[in-house]
Amino acid sequence: MKCNKEYRLSYTQRAREIVKRLTLEEKVSLMGGNWSLEKMMSEAMSNENNSHYNMVPYPAGGIERENVPPMLFADGPRGIVCGTGETTCFPVTMLRGATFDTDLEERIGQAIGEEARAFGANTFAGVCINLPYNPGWGRSQETYGEESFHIGQMGAALVRGVQSKNVIACVKHYAFNSMEISRFKVSVDCDKRTEREVYLPHFKDCIDAGAASIMSAYNKYKGTHCGHHDYLLNKVLKGEWDFDGFVMSDFIWGVKDTVEAANGGQDIEMCCTQYFGEKLVKAVRDGLVPESRIDDAAVRIIRTLLAFTEADNDEYPKEKYAGTPEHIALAKEAARKGITLLQNRNNVLPFNRNQVKTIALIGRLGNKENIGDWGSSRVFPSYVVTPLQGLKNIAPDKEIIYCDGSDPEEAVCAARKADAVVFVVGYDHDDEGEYVATDESSGYTGAIGGDRINLGLHRDEIELIKKAGPVNPNSAAVMIGGNMIMVTEWMDCVNSILMAYYPGQEGGNVIAEILFGDVNPSGKLPFVVPYNENDLPQVNWDTDYQWYHYYHGYTKLEKEGIKPLFPYGFGLSYTEFSLSEARFSSDENNVIASCKVKNTGNVDGEQVVQMYAGFSNSRVDRPVKILRGFKRVALKAGEEKEVTISCPKEKLMWYNPETSAWELEHMEYEIYIGFSSDNKDLASGKIAI
Repeated sequence: MKCNKEYRLSYTQRAREIVKRLTLEEKVSLMGGNWSLEKMMSEAMSNENNSHYNMVPYPAGGIERENVPPMLFADGPRGIVCGTGETTCFPVTMLRGATFDTDLEERIGQAIGEEARAFGANTFAGVCINLPYNPGWGRSQETYGEESFHIGQMGAALVRGVQSKNVIACVKHYAFNSMEISRFKVSVDCDKRTEREVYLPHFKDCIDAGAASIMSAYNKYKGTHCGHHDYLLNKVLKGEWDFDGFVMSDFIWGVKDTVEAANGGQDIEMCCTQYFGEKLVKAVRDGLVPESRIDDAAVRIIRTLLAFTEADNDEYPKEKYAGTPEHIALAKEAARKGITLLQNRNNVLPFNRNQVKTIALIGRLGNKENIGDWGSSRVFPSYVVTPLQGLKNIAPDKEIIYCDGSDPEEAVCAARKADAVVFVVGYDHDDEGEYVATDESSGYTGAIGGDRINLGLHRDEIELIKKAGPVNPNSAAVMIGGNMIMVTEWMDCVNSILMAYYPGQEGGNVIAEILFGDVNPSGKLPFVVPYNENDLPQVNWDTDYQWYHYYHGYTKLEKEGIKPLFPYGFGLSYTEFSLSEARFSSDENNVIASCKVKNTGNVDGEQVVQMYAGFSNSRVDRPVKILRGFKRVALKAGEEKEVTISCPKEKLMWYNPETSAWELEHMEYEIYIGFSSDNKDLASGKIAI
């Protein structure tokens, strides 16, 4: 990656010299978006000429006489939002989190960087790494899971990939953004350890990976808007973490006060200028904002833009770099590695091609192009393969009986008649996603998107599975959704369950490949699934105030001694794996876990080996164990490999609020290595530090 921090800082003196030559008005002009609210809204709402939000990159700043280019913004994260029918729609981030494959995520970042360049963008704002406090958050599909360490590793990989193509990676939404309905009004609060150990580390991981931009969140933290937050932006981000890039606001409503935002560390108001511009010039002349603050923002912006612009002179024509077969193949690879097999009683899957001649495909989502949220992350690919079309493509010799499930008796009849039955159930953009509009219907969170009203399937889908599932033993349920879905009420009515998330434009083909065994599923849950959703943190989605506790997800269940239905990191395969010869050691900087992993079955497969650290000897309240490393390994049938995972000792530290410092406890740690967070899937040892 050419545009690393050291390279960017080499432009500091040049940026300062340019700033000295600029008027106050010119410097302030760098700090605002150049797109009008009216233009953005008409573009977003129009149905003419394939118009939509961010169809072209949104500009901000730029000084032509000094050869300072504007920032040109393209949204994400499942691909470039610009264009219509031209870009690649990758699976949502949550599915890519389920791959536990940082190499793959970096390659996806490279592809996204190429597509951004093809549309003339120099900034990609799709490194979304917010941690869902509760899985009902509507936009949790845009992040990698519930575990801060995992989010940080995956997000850092995306940063490296995007910036390897000399495109600025913007990390969002900083910070504590995991409520959709209340995002403009809620003030999130937590204690200092929760802040530093749970909700900020993944942001620092991305900054340490070289991210050159960060987007502040809409919500408040401890009563102050995140886009104005002196503590978050100036003291932590730019001070403690030594961030050299620029901060941009979330769009339109991310800045609420000229003076507070400027003094609080906001560098660019996006995507239209409402509080900066002339108002900021006046605030400086009135002595309310020091000009040194404007100079700092201008240096950050100019330095970053010059470094990335001058890093290469490469051309990226659309026909060669946007929506290419290579990129679509990458999207397909992600779907293959992320879709997660949760249940497979009697080894119903994969379906036997010689025995299964007819398939009943049941459910409203079975023939729907369903790639996720319709908010700011919506991508417009040239095609989307539905599950129905995927079955026809992968098994053209099979008879497919499709019914949408609206008539339960028709579904029962189809299930009885077929050799196998597949239910496609779950969510779409109406059920979860960015909250775009309101709806008059009672008990519904939004006409488009919003937070989930519950974590289970729709009632009619539950009843459909309960009625039609038991009539055919060759039964599978394919779940579509951005985060966990409760299954306890109906899981006994089908023999196999696949979590498909939103699998991207090739998702239908991949689902069919897995059903018929052309692909061996290898995804691992990036979240825990409890027996009872009340075991998860409870949230009022429409509130002015929300406290975030230290424990959530699998760490909460483990701390309370609650056994989950499916543990964090869990996922089945069509083969079996064994673990042996686990060894644990340490050197000056790392703790190290090693083992041998063997594919003991007769099918090639991939396994995700996971490393956890435990803290039973700690003098402070700490999790039972937390993820501290992972590695994906491919094994042919009968093959065995040595796997070694190391964790920096600094990742074992806790934050002491009394000293305002990270501290490493000198004690005996439990170190685990295995295939999920469940102790039965792990080998363990102890390391004294």
